[in-house]
Amino acid sequence: MSASVPVKINENLIREVSESKSEPEWMLDIRLKALKAFRASSLPDFMPVKFRERIRFDELAYYVRATDGPVQDWEDVPEYIRKTLEGLGIQEAEQKYLAGLTVQVESESVYQSFQEQLQKQGVIFTDLDTGVREYPSIVRRYFSKITPPESNIFAALNTALWSGGVFLYVPAGVEVKFPLQSYFRINRPNLGQLEHTVIVLEEGASVHYIEGCSAPIYSKVDLHAGAVEAFVGPGATLKFTTIQNWSHNVLNIGNKRAVAMDDSFVDWVDANMGAGLNMKYPTVVLSGPGARAQTLSLSMASEGQLHDTGARMIHLAPHTSSTITSKSVVKQGGASVFRGKVKVEIGADHVRARSKCDSLILDDEARSDTVPSLQVLQDNADVGHEATVSKLGQDQLFYLMSRGLTEEEATFTVVNGFVADFIKTLPMEYALEMNRLIELEMKGAQG
Repeated sequence: MSASVPVKINENLIREVSESKSEPEWMLDIRLKALKAFRASSLPDFMPVKFRERIRFDELAYYVRATDGPVQDWEDVPEYIRKTLEGLGIQEAEQKYLAGLTVQVESESVYQSFQEQLQKQGVIFTDLDTGVREYPSIVRRYFSKITPPESNIFAALNTALWSGGVFLYVPAGVEVKFPLQSYFRINRPNLGQLEHTVIVLEEGASVHYIEGCSAPIYSKVDLHAGAVEAFVGPGATLKFTTIQNWSHNVLNIGNKRAVAMDDSFVDWVDANMGAGLNMKYPTVVLSGPGARAQTLSLSMASEGQLHDTGARMIHLAPHTSSTITSKSVVKQGGASVFRGKVKVEIGADHVRARSKCDSLILDDEARSDTVPSLQVLQDNADVGHEATVSKLGQDQLFYLMSRGLTEEEATFTVVNGFVADFIKTLPMEYALEMNRLIELEMKGAQG
């Protein structure tokens, strides 16, 4: 079933967005080529019909400016936005444990801060629009290289109409000791938020980058179709953490990919707490000998939600290793699907890859499925997959409730034990936030 091509997404719209940003000709050319790919694309066959019918590209606004541009002083952020962000703890996080913060509301950045010491070391941390204008030689080299518009319809849409996102560049040998964070907020209905993030780590560099996402509840659909392209140089280390709590009216479909060079390490942590539909499969291409990668994902789905998540590991080089770990909690008719793919190409000697999916089902209405894919083209690869599905047992609840807990508290305790390995991967401040989000999700709150 092909996606209908809306009248609104046409060459005039592409040119209007590009002109409003004063973009160079090369970026406009990329956008226009992506438009052709979008017109030739279709929605994924495995996407359920009820969600396919909710994606109406011609009813979404793709370029909405919440402010006139990013500011560096928190007090200069418009009051209605500032109060929302303060309520979410964004300013407190910046003051206590971040080396830099960028905030995007709707289609563009509204606030940026960055430690002066890192600037002196040559680190660049800004929105991608600024990156295109001020660092064109770097951005042009990497933009749309590992997530080309031909990948799928949402990659094409993002490349054609992207706005905002992050450009992060860490020079060779520089270690960013405190996390950098971006925060994406949808504040209006019928929005298509299409940020694009480019991360470049030169040889021996290291950084922890954190994404946060949220939206209030609306009766109409919002589409979030962001893209991430990360290039991790020889011996470099990238930790990428996403903590997402979209409201249930948001359809969240991501294209997140990284290339890992010789002896580098990519650590991807992905938490999906909200959204009516999640389709996210962080992908790492292990292209250099000795490269390592691991992904750890957590999803919680309740009534009306489908979390179709997982990860992909593509081994191109010898002596590379990867681990995919997925945890899902489903309740009240929610559904989760794990799609894990491991591919070992010819010539990738002595590869080691593991894939594991664990699901916890809290009631009889919930459902969990596993769709693993192992493609091994090299004889001496060590590749394995395992999956477990468990149901919340009445004996567990009885035991905890006999110790004085209510049924709600007992259920929360079991869930916390199930996700403990995930929580341990987060810095303390974010672990506390995750515990709070899990508690809210168990009570049916989001956004």
